[in-house]
Amino acid sequence: MAELDAKKRDKLPDKAFAEPEKRAYPIENKAHARNAKARAGQAVKAGRVSKAEEKRIDKKADAVLNKG
Repeated sequence: MAELDAKKRDKLPDKAFAEPEKRAYPIENKAHARNAKARAGQAVKAGRVSKAEEKRIDKKADAVLNKG
């Protein structure tokens, strides 16, 4: 996966995140989208996010993964 340091992350637009209001789960490319899905699943198991939040994250990540 491509390295995303703090400077690069800060420059990303809100739409490059699965949770733009929190600027959480970057999905600017396919590698990060796959990672966001995995992390969301882990967060549900740990009780940090709801199943509904995971579903929203997965939907946005899937949109990136299904692009041509």
